[in-house]
Amino acid sequence: MSSATLAKTTAAKKSGAKGKNFSMDRRPGFLTYGLLIAFFLGSTYPLWYSLLIGSNTGAVFASTYPPLLPGGAFWTNVAEVFNTIDFWGALANSVLVSSVITLSVVTFSTLAGYAFAKLRFRGRQGLLVFVIATLAVPTQLGIIPLFMVMKEFGWTGSLGAVMVPTLVTAFGVFFMRQYLVDVVPDELIEAARIDGASMIGTFWHVGVPAARPAMAILALFTFMTAWTDYLWPMLVAPQNPTLQVALSQLQSAKYVDYTIVMSGALMATIPLLLLFVVAGKQLVSGIMAGAVKG
Repeated sequence: MSSATLAKTTAAKKSGAKGKNFSMDRRPGFLTYGLLIAFFLGSTYPLWYSLLIGSNTGAVFASTYPPLLPGGAFWTNVAEVFNTIDFWGALANSVLVSSVITLSVVTFSTLAGYAFAKLRFRGRQGLLVFVIATLAVPTQLGIIPLFMVMKEFGWTGSLGAVMVPTLVTAFGVFFMRQYLVDVVPDELIEAARIDGASMIGTFWHVGVPAARPAMAILALFTFMTAWTDYLWPMLVAPQNPTLQVALSQLQSAKYVDYTIVMSGALMATIPLLLLFVVAGKQLVSGIMAGAVKG
């Protein structure tokens, strides 16, 4: 074997060893797993605490030593929740409000985000700056004007007053715009237009498939935000309550039984957990598909 061939073989072995060491160094270590376990325990502790309190009686909760394991009074406390408030009616209101808001926000935000990202029209930058600037306005600042508008329309007390002000959000528009500006190539849009596709057809066949991962994320966060919203539904429609407003009635008396409150809060959290379980796999697969296409 010549010296040149020997040098090449040695260099190849060294590069292979370096590549192997580099790939092995990329594996997560004990610190990574420790941080993940710590985050997991910190995230699940509120649910565990709610289960501890909601599954025990008031006497156990008021004892000197708090319970460390769930008790057997959970379904008794849940039955008391059903007797105190219209749980199923409030649950139906929350499902309706959250679903309509999510569908509307995702639809309009995707349309507006695509327009800001890929269409060229006069005043585009100014409108985008205006949309982004509205994010700096606190939500509480617009509650009184919104309430006056809903009262002028005669919508107070109805679920329409809860849904209409949040049918589209500036965050959703900005989020979809930032995602679509890099994911959809301009050349692909030009090719679709050359092939005879209309503007709406180009959006439907080019923009929507590319935007599905971001649409899934936006839908999940929007549904969660609408589900947990309390202030605006409580102000505008207290007599037709959503689930969060109805649960507040469990602690409106002088004596608050926190075992009942915690069991109701846990029951209100179960639909969100089911949503994450059902949509989690689809969400991750959509994100991975979008990453591979990008």
